Amino acid sequence: MRIRVATDGDWSAIYPFWRRIADAGETYAYPEGLSLEEARPWWMERPPGRTVVAEEGAVVLGSAKMGPNRPGRGAHIATASFMIDPVHQGRGAGAALGRSVVEWARAEGYRGIQFNAVVETNQAAVHLWRKLGFEILATVPGSFDHPVHGFVGLHVMFRSLVD
Repeated sequence: MRIRVATDGDWSAIYPFWRRIADAGETYAYPEGLSLEEARPWWMERPPGRTVVAEEGAVVLGSAKMGPNRPGRGAHIATASFMIDPVHQGRGAGAALGRSVVEWARAEGYRGIQFNAVVETNQAAVHLWRKLGFEILATVPGSFDHPVHGFVGLHVMFRSLVD
């Protein structure tokens, strides 16, 4: 598996699973029903952020986007979002992308990584982020309207990059 910076041409491979995941409404609060071009700016980051893909051969297994969590005085903390094509889940793409983001943020001089909104019912993501050294700082109760579980909490998760 290879992690590389996404090109504009990769969007056509990312969008089908991005759309399925966004429209399912279980892990992200993106608007539903966005077209290929409407969805692009929600995922394809511009500098100082970036978007990457995890691929095996010519197959895109998943993608991550990353950049500063806040502008100005908050720009020393990174943030990131991840999507794995459901067809390719369980093959290690999420872990590979997670490690890649941590390495990138450290190399770019960020002091930590903050995930602002990890849906508490997304146990696979919570487990992976904890395994990669993130901790739950707080849970905002009832702040995500899950289509199956109703109103559930969003975790704020953090990992320091300061040794």
